[in-house]
Amino acid sequence: MSNSNSNAERFRKQAIASELEEPVREARNLAEKLGLEPYPVNYWIIDYDEMNELIAYGGFQSRYPHWRWGMQYDRQQKQGQYTGGKAFEIVNNDNPAHAFLQESNTLADQKAVITHVEAHSDFFANNEWFGMFTSGRSEDDQVNAAAMLERHARAIDEYMSDPEIDRAEVEKWVDHCLSLEDNIDQHRVFERRLDVDGPAAEIDEDLAEKLDELELSEEIKGEVFDEEWLEKLEAEDGQVTFPEETQKDLLAFVREHGKQYDGESERAVEMEGWQRDVLDMMRAEAYYFAAQKMTKVMNEGWAAYWESTMMTDEVFAGDDEFLNYADHMAKVLASGGLNPYSLGMELWEYVENTTNRREVLERLLRVEGISWRNLTDVVDVDDVLETLEPPESIDTITRETLDQLEDAPDEWVDREALERAREGEIDIAKYPWKVLTDEGLARRHYSLVKRQNRGFLSRVTQNELERIGRYLFDDARYSSLEEALAEVDFTAGWDRMFDVRESHNDVTFLDEFLTQEFITENDYFTYEHSQATGQFHVASDAAEDVKKKLLLQFTNFGKPTIAVYDGNYNNANELLLGHQYNGVMLDIGQARETLKRIFELWGRPVNLLTIVKEVDEHDIEVAKRRNREPEAEERGKLIRYDGKQVTMEDVPWNDVEHLAADDVDYDTKPDEWLA
Repeated sequence: MSNSNSNAERFRKQAIASELEEPVREARNLAEKLGLEPYPVNYWIIDYDEMNELIAYGGFQSRYPHWRWGMQYDRQQKQGQYTGGKAFEIVNNDNPAHAFLQESNTLADQKAVITHVEAHSDFFANNEWFGMFTSGRSEDDQVNAAAMLERHARAIDEYMSDPEIDRAEVEKWVDHCLSLEDNIDQHRVFERRLDVDGPAAEIDEDLAEKLDELELSEEIKGEVFDEEWLEKLEAEDGQVTFPEETQKDLLAFVREHGKQYDGESERAVEMEGWQRDVLDMMRAEAYYFAAQKMTKVMNEGWAAYWESTMMTDEVFAGDDEFLNYADHMAKVLASGGLNPYSLGMELWEYVENTTNRREVLERLLRVEGISWRNLTDVVDVDDVLETLEPPESIDTITRETLDQLEDAPDEWVDREALERAREGEIDIAKYPWKVLTDEGLARRHYSLVKRQNRGFLSRVTQNELERIGRYLFDDARYSSLEEALAEVDFTAGWDRMFDVRESHNDVTFLDEFLTQEFITENDYFTYEHSQATGQFHVASDAAEDVKKKLLLQFTNFGKPTIAVYDGNYNNANELLLGHQYNGVMLDIGQARETLKRIFELWGRPVNLLTIVKEVDEHDIEVAKRRNREPEAEERGKLIRYDGKQVTMEDVPWNDVEHLAADDVDYDTKPDEWLA
């Protein structure tokens, strides 16, 4: 690129950045007014190709050399060229966070992206699962994700450039590590595993004699032989089993106990330093990205909810931008498949509405003469909603109506900002929210009176009324509906949302809020694959069934849960893994290929216990004639790879019974296994 072109590019980006200074500043101000507490965000203007590259790199500018990035870049480009898929933004979890805006976006799109990003940054900063990667560190020792990933990129590039290391071997080793990137213990605080267990400096004579009697190999002796290990020998008649407890962090286990297979000597040998180092880096990155995988629905729904609140409810999108924005939002929420934006936003709105509804009902049930038995008969819901409408003084704020805010409660009005608005320091036409507090904004945007939610209060069931009424204390009684409604906490819905945002991940979020009411109102259902017809069909719209299907897709990132059960299987240092079966079979083909990769990280034979469902062909034919599903039989299998061939054999049910989940039966077919 010539200097003139380069300068033109720079000036164009500077012009766009200058145009966005005010939206960036005011979006942050509005987010904080609404009660959000985001990390600082650095915004960067990039072009189409740079956006695709960043998406391929997972949101970071520097990643280790690997073919996967090129494949993802190509996929992203083709999505834009052939399917119309457009990437509007990307933001990474860091403090400060970094967000990248595509220069070709319209101003309305840029504003939407900025408000969306501010909400993401709030989620990063306040959700406990994102804190799992940094917990226990001092403020001065916070992880700088961009710097960490850049260090990893530089280190792996140096290994690849080392004349004494085969570049292809490094890339293959990275591939092996990546096959296990979802096999960590994401529910534990991340810790670097820098020490590798090894033999003690000295062994007492009694222990040495026992080892000799057992005729164990030097390889096995080198794993563990402290006093606890000796007790194990005595208790288990010479069968050495470790770890003591099932270990889900498979990456950590192979890093600490794994070896590499030497093809020339046909035996396991110690890993090279660079190999263990790469394993450690891949494990750290897996833990860093785990929180994003664990909270996809929550995080995207949270960002979509607050983006909509800012852009639509607070008209952050100007009159000339609103149609463009509405079109953008509709496309995002209407995209096919399991859409985390729409599902997440609908669930957050449900959390808000159910909390607000309960708050109102608790007030009404304290009115003299009203009980859970007669509330729906004696209370006019339309009158209640009319009372709950925001006062005109905060519903419509213009320069001409500022004086009406004088009589509004102090908790609703930012008196200092109101005075500045009167003096013309605040553009009240663009930013009416500046004269309100977060409580005032909650009152202004109270969810139950919004047009799309006006049926929510009347939809309460008699069972729910009874549940609320039975647990009310009698310390606050009201003589009238007006008195009761005057005491409603209009921030209850948002407060509850902030609490949920802190502690939940997708699995717990769906488990708690995916109710029958939500499923019915939003038309969710399950579908299954029929063995008899070979087609998919609607199976159920019951809450329990829908919840099971959805939870299956989010537990362990939607991947099978594989754990280490024995690092000395067959007393020969073989690795025994177990698939924690939840009713869904592994993709056996993928399992075979993944075992081959794990073998490279273990250096010795690798075994996997699993459960499969098998259906007799005769039963399928009979089922087709009788228009019913054939009965599948669950059987235990052991898949083994010894470095040369993969075998699969039947095992007694007793060998796999501990892997079977209780009362779970899914017919969903997983697309992939581990990789």
